[in-house]
Amino acid sequence: VQLQASGGGLVQAGGSLRLSCAASIEMSVFDVMEWHRQAPGNKRELVASSPNVGAAKYVDSVKGRFTISRDHAKNTVVLQMNSVKPEDTGVYYCYARKFFPPLNVWGQGTQVTVSS
Repeated sequence: VQLQASGGGLVQAGGSLRLSCAASIEMSVFDVMEWHRQAPGNKRELVASSPNVGAAKYVDSVKGRFTISRDHAKNTVVLQMNSVKPEDTGVYYCYARKFFPPLNVWGQGTQVTVSS
């Protein structure tokens, strides 16, 4: 099982970026799909979560700016990043989790750099 992340790059503050994460198996297998990020010198943090049941959740710092969604036709989870800020800089990882039987999969990460 693999997750392939793409879409990172360099963007100016206030701009937008769209990250995609393609799963090698049917995405609905996973109970939740998430985006995490890790800034230099910081711990990896959860940015956005998309459960199979219930509403998406976001860390406070990105609420109103980022949107997580699933494209079932492409078997992909997308993170739309708008009004980006320099503090959004980091490596973004997609993550998929199945509760039972347990299955946890990390993507390889994609670099996002926001210039001021």
